[in-house]
Amino acid sequence: MQNTMYINQYEAYLQEVKQVSKNTLSSYMRDLKQFGQYWARNSGTAFRDAVGSDLDEYIKWLRKNGKSPATVSRSIASLRSFYQFLIEQGVVSSNPASKLVPEKAVKKLPQILTSREVEQLLDQPSCTDPKGYRDKAMLEVLYATGIRVSELISLDEGDINLALGVLHCKNWNRERMIPLYPAAIAALEEYMGKVRPHMLSDRDEPALFVNMSGERMSRQGFWKIIKQYQEKANISKEITPHTLRHSFAAHLLENGADLRSIQEMLGHADISSTQVYVQLVKKQLKDVYLKAHPRA
Repeated sequence: MQNTMYINQYEAYLQEVKQVSKNTLSSYMRDLKQFGQYWARNSGTAFRDAVGSDLDEYIKWLRKNGKSPATVSRSIASLRSFYQFLIEQGVVSSNPASKLVPEKAVKKLPQILTSREVEQLLDQPSCTDPKGYRDKAMLEVLYATGIRVSELISLDEGDINLALGVLHCKNWNRERMIPLYPAAIAALEEYMGKVRPHMLSDRDEPALFVNMSGERMSRQGFWKIIKQYQEKANISKEITPHTLRHSFAAHLLENGADLRSIQEMLGHADISSTQVYVQLVKKQLKDVYLKAHPRA
């Protein structure tokens, strides 16, 4: 009963004092409730009675039960935060989770499409109706610029300069101009000139890409579009809106673009975020070598 009270008090603290996001709150509470169930089965005492070795055993139990390094690390962070709260409430005098060591998560390289697979995907929208023209333009812009899906759906009509062939992307306090290749410009000209004006529910709607109700496209709406064309293209790889961003960067690097230019176009604040594509391209080359070399 006491343990439930501590969890409820902590939940109220996170919501009202720390004002954490819904996702963070959900993660912390899920971790704590899981710990609470484990503690009830294996101890039955109050949370305040736990010592470092108890929590160490709990973390070993998580690993033994197949929890990923990321999940284990998050659970450790949740426990540290919870016991820090109990210290501030005068329930415990020290943090038994302070010496728990998070696992170093293995960072997976992002999955990319081959140039052929990109062509297959971009060829799927049929420009025979408004949806087809819009979808064609969206996919071309995404691969032409490497922008995030949140940036894509946030674009306004005024962010496109067809005469100069550039896209103006705004994200938080950062702005960047990204060039568009001819096929993307052509798709935008068709959509913006012939289709978009007839799709709008309000003539003053600024959104570049709108749904079939004439309002700004949502993230969920675009996700469904991607999945639809993945199935039509018979591409077995799992494609997300971010897959085209990763493919854009890797293909530029493969064809001689420098990291700084790619960093600028992607809008990365730190070059280290862009360097992952160097590892990716090296891995791709190694895979090709091992598959193609007669003595590999």
